[in-house]
Amino acid sequence: MAKLTADERLFRKIENKVKRAIFDYGLINDGDRILVGLSGGKDSLALVDLLGRRSKIYCPRFEVVVAHIVMTNIPYCSDREYLRSCAEEHDLPFIVHETSFDPSTDTRKSPCFLCSWTRRKALFEIAKAHKCNKIALGHHQDDILETLLMNLTHQGAFGTMPPRLKMDKFDMEIIRPMCLVEERELIQVAAWKGYRKQLKNCPYESGSSRSDMKELLKSLEAINPEARYSLWGSMT
Repeated sequence: MAKLTADERLFRKIENKVKRAIFDYGLINDGDRILVGLSGGKDSLALVDLLGRRSKIYCPRFEVVVAHIVMTNIPYCSDREYLRSCAEEHDLPFIVHETSFDPSTDTRKSPCFLCSWTRRKALFEIAKAHKCNKIALGHHQDDILETLLMNLTHQGAFGTMPPRLKMDKFDMEIIRPMCLVEERELIQVAAWKGYRKQLKNCPYESGSSRSDMKELLKSLEAINPEARYSLWGSMT
């Protein structure tokens, strides 16, 4: 039996983390039909790859549908044929959905919030149309911890994005199968797999404080290399 390379071992490690998240948090059950939002970034590309492979194991038995949402008022140019090929590599249906938002309709909310909510609403609509009962998002552990730090810093609230969220209003569940995976692991996998970067030119991105939280998390890990696990444990 051939010896695994360092990159192959890392990918196996990530697959095991996804498997652990699925069973520890009850993310996927037999008979689920899951919609994956594929933006074209490394995280969503990895999620399609991981769930596409996992769906062939049949434990649990589930189906995956992939959707790419195009926000027509944002200059974000994605290679749709490349994204389609990533889905079809695992024999997964691929859907393209176009939508938009008007930032002047609600000046109390930031354009980032409005864009995010419009995308999320579109995912619910696509999921319902294609008989999916769950929506899988590509958030990793760093995203979840950064959201925790953002809420603590700006809202004075101890909360973040959970691995599984039941949306009773929409009769839908949101799941985050990569919740135990670190971003640095995904960066390595993206380089090894050769995920193509999509052209991103969002006029609102600089207004987000997420980059500050990313630096804060790095600072905490410099103080204590186990900081991320302490933060994670405090939530569970």
